[in-house]
Amino acid sequence: MNKISRRSFFKKGALSIGTMVSAFTLSPDSLWAGSKKEFKTYRTKETTTICCFCAVGCGLIVSTRHGEIVNTEGDPDHPINEGSLCSKGAGLIQTSVNKRRLDNVLYRAPGSTRWEKKSWQWAMSKIAKNIKDTRERTFVQEKDGKPVNRTDGIAQLGGAALDNEECYLIVKLARALGLTWIDHQARI
Repeated sequence: MNKISRRSFFKKGALSIGTMVSAFTLSPDSLWAGSKKEFKTYRTKETTTICCFCAVGCGLIVSTRHGEIVNTEGDPDHPINEGSLCSKGAGLIQTSVNKRRLDNVLYRAPGSTRWEKKSWQWAMSKIAKNIKDTRERTFVQEKDGKPVNRTDGIAQLGGAALDNEECYLIVKLARALGLTWIDHQARI
């Protein structure tokens, strides 16, 4: 029986493994050569960013190809989330890339059964008019002889698709209008 020393076993093993590895090239081009499939993030530009859904500040990697988002995922190098994302962050791509996303204003008049396309300018004017009319109709200056200067006819609910700066500005506007019923989706 031919005995092999431990040292020669490791030498021959390393030589065998090195030969096998050198026979293959592990670039994406050679792995998928002749194949119709590609990695989702093949030939994309990766950019790091912060998730906009809440104040935690999880890190994201956004992959783009020809200026369009093709993938979003958690950043494993980010100190806050270390690559993990909540359900809102995992579905973040749907806020920009979604075939069902509305890109125009739809309005259904009271009593109507159909939706009408309207312009953004029309929608902004309609919203402003409704807010002004409701505020004037429900504004309370005094209660029990004390000044309160508020409106109880309008409530404001923030959404998780807004970032902190947008929420800050919306709450400032709501308080300037005299709203007291202010809440946020993330708290509910």
